Amino acid sequence: MRFRPFLWLTIVSLPALLVLVGLGSWQLQRLQWKNDLIASFETRAAAPPIAVPATDASLGDVGLDDVEFRRLALVGTFQHDKEVFLTGRTYEGNAGFHIVTPFQLDDGRIILINRGWVSEDYRDPAKRAFSQITGPVTVAGILRRPGVKGYFVPENEPDNGFWFTLVPSQINAHLGLGAQAIGQFYADAVRTSDVVTLPIAAKTKLNLRNAHLSYAMTWYGIALALIGVYIAFHYQAGRLQFGRRQED
Repeated sequence: MRFRPFLWLTIVSLPALLVLVGLGSWQLQRLQWKNDLIASFETRAAAPPIAVPATDASLGDVGLDDVEFRRLALVGTFQHDKEVFLTGRTYEGNAGFHIVTPFQLDDGRIILINRGWVSEDYRDPAKRAFSQITGPVTVAGILRRPGVKGYFVPENEPDNGFWFTLVPSQINAHLGLGAQAIGQFYADAVRTSDVVTLPIAAKTKLNLRNAHLSYAMTWYGIALALIGVYIAFHYQAGRLQFGRRQED
């Protein structure tokens, strides 16, 4: 085989090939991460409920890693007069809000509970008096880390009533809940039956879109196509010849 590569074409093609292969490999890593996340969520969400963890200095990031997505045994009283709304939430394609309500536990601490979704029509508490449960109640929930603002997500505007990211410490400070309020984590209320009521709480079965394998195959496919075009171009130009050279 004789091969005389074009310098400029090789300089352009080789970095592009490395980038495409790198993107495909990265998507395979993301696939493994997503599979592990789904498995971890479903295992923890199916485990027996735990008591609300202590919030002293011992509960660092490692501690949260151990208990995130675990079911919580929440017994206490809602403070409906202090609920806030997370803007820009959807349910089955419909725009609305998530209701976040302080919940005073039996031990005196206050934890924020994301109770779930309501439409614009039911943002006004007066229109959903049936959801304003009073007195001691038991709530099924799972422990969640504070939200992290996305790159394109606006900053929270507490004074204007706009909350885009659920950060317990910010909401606690805005509502003046005091030192008894938990800032390290919050709880997502979860459905305990197939009956859908407002607010529409989260499901414990995670339905995350997992298309990383198809993305990886796409990047690898483009990389193979680039190799094919590179070889074909050199073959057509007579710079790539297979077999022994025939002499006259």
